[in-house]
Amino acid sequence: MTRVWQALTEPDELRRWFPDQVHVDEWKVGARMEFKDANARIQPFDGEVLAYEPPELLEFRWGTDVIRLEVTPHGDGTVLTLIDTIDEVGKAARDGAGWHVCLDRLEHALDGKPALEQQWTTVHRDYVRKFGPEAATIGPPEGWDQKTGAER
Repeated sequence: MTRVWQALTEPDELRRWFPDQVHVDEWKVGARMEFKDANARIQPFDGEVLAYEPPELLEFRWGTDVIRLEVTPHGDGTVLTLIDTIDEVGKAARDGAGWHVCLDRLEHALDGKPALEQQWTTVHRDYVRKFGPEAATIGPPEGWDQKTGAER
């Protein structure tokens, strides 16, 4: 459980799987956060730590979304639950596919394996099919490589 918590809160660990560079001075409720695209394709944006209960719960505002990460022990391992409360239905397929790829990257990072080069477009098609066309009216931000654009 500790290893997963580190992957969620330590800058070097976050870089291995999270879609943006995360800047927070101190993990505590009310702390201001800043998110930057590593490739500077979009402007940095703000967030805020909403809940922080190590090593079990981290919740923060990520732009207009609220991300909740719950860590629970399960046998010899850990279950990570990610809940993304989105403000626009039209981006559900985009964000679902993005988190799918990010969580696969997290799993590989935790296992000490090289990052997966999964195609976001392939995963996205599956989410569009599962969620329906109304959940796919908003695509990746302009200028993003849609083949690898899982970063947001």
